Amino acid sequence: MRLLASAIVLSFPLLDLLATARFSRWTGVSMWVWLAGGLVAGMALLRTERVAFRARTVAAMHGEASVLRELLDSGRKVLAGFLFMLPGVVSDLFGLGLLLLPINTGLRTQSAVRAGAIDGDYRRIE
Repeated sequence: MRLLASAIVLSFPLLDLLATARFSRWTGVSMWVWLAGGLVAGMALLRTERVAFRARTVAAMHGEASVLRELLDSGRKVLAGFLFMLPGVVSDLFGLGLLLLPINTGLRTQSAVRAGAIDGDYRRIE
């Protein structure tokens, strides 16, 4: 079983490169452009997520955000960045699919509205 799992994991980059070669022939764009584009996108995503993770961690420490929600969101983006950095179009599509998953949507806006509420006194003047 271990040998089968190793064979699958090791054959994925080779099959991904073959799919990229066929895709580049079909589109007429050089294979190196597809590989370099994915590498640059993955590096940019990881760099921006590193900076954003620090800010989110500080916000979570101050009680402004949920730690688990922010950790899940950062983990998803880091995994997508690594998938972009793998050579091939298929892994790039997996990374895009991971980024497009509707995780952690809608709840942030409610907490942002609650955090922006202003308390005050009400008095009616006639």
